[in-house]
Amino acid sequence: RELSFASGAADVIKKWEGRSGRLMLNLKKGDQGIVNTLACNKKDVLFSGGDDGTLNFYDWRSGYRYCQFRTTPQPGSLESEACVLASAFDVTGTRLITAEADKSIKIWREDPAATEQSHPVAWDRDQAVRDAMVERF
Repeated sequence: RELSFASGAADVIKKWEGRSGRLMLNLKKGDQGIVNTLACNKKDVLFSGGDDGTLNFYDWRSGYRYCQFRTTPQPGSLESEACVLASAFDVTGTRLITAEADKSIKIWREDPAATEQSHPVAWDRDQAVRDAMVERF
């Protein structure tokens, strides 16, 4: 079992080895706003929420971002309030709970109708891990 943790900043998410503190992986490539929150579940899904309202989902092991979208502010809120401030997965790891700047708490779940055909991901996890190890610094 891997002992590691992630840190988020203005331009990058970094994965660190827990025992030695050595950098293992850079996850973010600079195409979203400042990272406000990170959450990880037992299925190796890392979530990041940004000040620009972006929600990103990464594979923990390889750092591959397989899903990105933007939250929608509640009616009556300003567009600038589309900001994710805090996040956590529920105990099952299947629902994500976010606290946002528009004073809302949102609960996100997987699309039950999603299939590999309806939501294809062109990705080889083992190759992504090898590529990430080459790019890690």
